[in-house]
Amino acid sequence: MKILLDARFYGLENGGLGRYSINLIKSLALLDKTNNYSLLLTNKYFDKLVLPDNFKKIRVDIKPYGLSEQILLPLIIWKENPDIVHYMHFNAPLINFKPFIVTIHDMIMHKSKGLESTTLNPIFYRFKQIAYKYVFSHAVKNSKTIIVPSMTINNELSEYFKFYKDKIKVVYLGLDYEIQLVKSNVPKNRNFIYVGNAYPHKNLDLLISAVKKAKVKLDISTSKNYFSNKLKVLVNDENAEEYVRVHDFLDDQKVIQLYRDSAAFIYPSLIEGFGFQGLEAIASGTILIASDIPVFREVYKDYAIYFDPKNVDSLVSAINKSVNLSGSERKTIIENAQNYIKKYSWENTAGKTLSLYQEVAVK
Repeated sequence: MKILLDARFYGLENGGLGRYSINLIKSLALLDKTNNYSLLLTNKYFDKLVLPDNFKKIRVDIKPYGLSEQILLPLIIWKENPDIVHYMHFNAPLINFKPFIVTIHDMIMHKSKGLESTTLNPIFYRFKQIAYKYVFSHAVKNSKTIIVPSMTINNELSEYFKFYKDKIKVVYLGLDYEIQLVKSNVPKNRNFIYVGNAYPHKNLDLLISAVKKAKVKLDISTSKNYFSNKLKVLVNDENAEEYVRVHDFLDDQKVIQLYRDSAAFIYPSLIEGFGFQGLEAIASGTILIASDIPVFREVYKDYAIYFDPKNVDSLVSAINKSVNLSGSERKTIIENAQNYIKKYSWENTAGKTLSLYQEVAVK
């Protein structure tokens, strides 16, 4: 079987999509020595990525979401002639000559409708929304299988596309290979941390208000862009510089050290698809404080301290609860959480994904 993977999002700078691409490809390369793979890769990673002999790299300089994706990508795939194609995001071209699988990570753009979530002017934003929904709907309706990372997203997607719910398959994601389980930490300081993007649904305005009210220190590591600049302005406007430091995108090793030195990792999102960072925090030996939303309850179970993401005092209470844990209580919580998250492995993700490839190929 010849499988083509659209790996144009490969790379940590692409956030969760990048992590998904990196770890799925790495795991498939370790697991599958039988099937042949073709990978669409950008110039940045074409020469860097070393793969087994049954993996072929194809250099593509086609940016996601553009017109060239709709015209040139189908021609490349047609020429390559795979048995199946796996698009690792919803942006499958409207023209497809081969059966395809699509991974839909979340429903955030369906739920985020305000202008605060974009840098575009209202006219272009409206056009973008229409185009997004059309491409998204086409991917759902025409794919052979839809992979989602959680039952929460399965349920949300099924609400919008009731007639296609039978082809939605939940495949949980894993913990990054680079992050090893370490013993519960004794925080070097009382600093709390947040790692991730600064988009509006991440709810960082409430986080800043809460740490200021609780009078604790917070380190934020986020990609440098319009939203991170807006975040820095917010910190200044709220007179929170004494409590909040914003770091532009730190590499994985520095982020892991932040986790290990922290009092707790705070995940204040209003909506998510899975939640990589919570697993990273637990694995790194720190406490997880998470917003009480369905996907976090599903993924983290009882191994987080939850709070109402629309209530500042609720988060302040969760922060204080983590601060007041005794050393033995902290150790027990983290050890139990680490035992639990062992279920999330990229080997399992790759194995279940490969099974779906095989199912689609024989249909």
